[in-house]
Amino acid sequence: MRVLLIGSGGREHALAASLAEDESVTKLICAPGNPGMAALGDCVPVNQTDPAAVASLAVTSAADLVIVGPEAPLVAGVADAVRAKGIPVYGPSGQAALIEGSKAFAKEVMAAAGVPTAAARVCRNQAEAEAALDEFGAPYVVKDDGLAAGKGVIVTDDRAQALAHALRCERVVIEEYLDGPEVSLFVVSDGQHAKALLPAQDFKRIGDGGTGPNTGGMGAYTPLPWAPDDLVAEIMERVAEPTLAELAGRGIPFVGTLYCGLALTSKGLKVVEFNARFGDPEIQAILALLETPLGGLLHAAATGKLDKFGHLWWREGAAVCVVVSNEGYPGDTVTGRPLYGADESGIFHAGTALDASGQLIATGGRVLNCVGTGASIAQARQEAYSLAEGVKLEGGYFRKDIAANI
Repeated sequence: MRVLLIGSGGREHALAASLAEDESVTKLICAPGNPGMAALGDCVPVNQTDPAAVASLAVTSAADLVIVGPEAPLVAGVADAVRAKGIPVYGPSGQAALIEGSKAFAKEVMAAAGVPTAAARVCRNQAEAEAALDEFGAPYVVKDDGLAAGKGVIVTDDRAQALAHALRCERVVIEEYLDGPEVSLFVVSDGQHAKALLPAQDFKRIGDGGTGPNTGGMGAYTPLPWAPDDLVAEIMERVAEPTLAELAGRGIPFVGTLYCGLALTSKGLKVVEFNARFGDPEIQAILALLETPLGGLLHAAATGKLDKFGHLWWREGAAVCVVVSNEGYPGDTVTGRPLYGADESGIFHAGTALDASGQLIATGGRVLNCVGTGASIAQARQEAYSLAEGVKLEGGYFRKDIAANI
């Protein structure tokens, strides 16, 4: 099977590594890819948010399966263009991807499906935003309605800060604060059937102890030893399956990954957000434990045969991912500095490139994902931090408390 993987970040590098281990994948093409992915397949240039360009590349690459990693190409309709060429694609249509592309749409779908979530108001001007902030009170939760690379959400006790964030966005969703720990569950769907991966937990804030602004994610771990045994079954029954059924009933079946971000509140399970793709950095940890061949799983979903695929198999133990970020992230990031120690097994490139002389440099806010595995979370954590501490990047930073005291 020839596989075309769209994307260039840490999520895609981890997907590429798992695909390379699948004996059914005879050729891997990464577009545009990154320096880490170049060791696993052919990296070719493409404008990943241009549907026609991606579809053309899928044809000329003779791809048997196209996997779209990031959210922006999905919302742009890349999967639709590839499907129009008759090529199986793992990733939802542009309409279905609005479950992530518009938080207002996601709220509408959840209401129709009876899915538990935070009460919310969609606001388009200052008066509406101020009324919603006063209605829900602190802590204030303000979300950019559109895509914001994981940085469009602010949670604060400062009303002025919350209002300022709302006014920077064209349209916002302001909602009640959900207490309790958060959980990520990725659900692989073929539009009718679904299979859940291991649940994970990530760390959104930039600083130790959950301080500072939200980021795209500074680390993650799986499994969750503290979670109820029936957690995944409850999420599937109350959240994923009703949502997928609602989308299918609207004529926009969801083929791809439904990312369920949830809070286990004092009033029960509630959805924080949906995404239309694998979460980053949780999937890096999850794939480290997946024994089932990834290419076969995603091809089954892309071709509507997930119900015939069988059970998923997992390695024993745990996995922890620690993100090395760049100076200034998640604000104005310093880029272009030399990067060393990034070629170790278990390290995935998230924001790197080669300069004119062939030197690896840091180009993104989140630069590397360091994934450790072990018999326990403590052992996996030790391995992940050993990798992170071996990275040399001026101004580089990573949280020191990922999966601590679990």
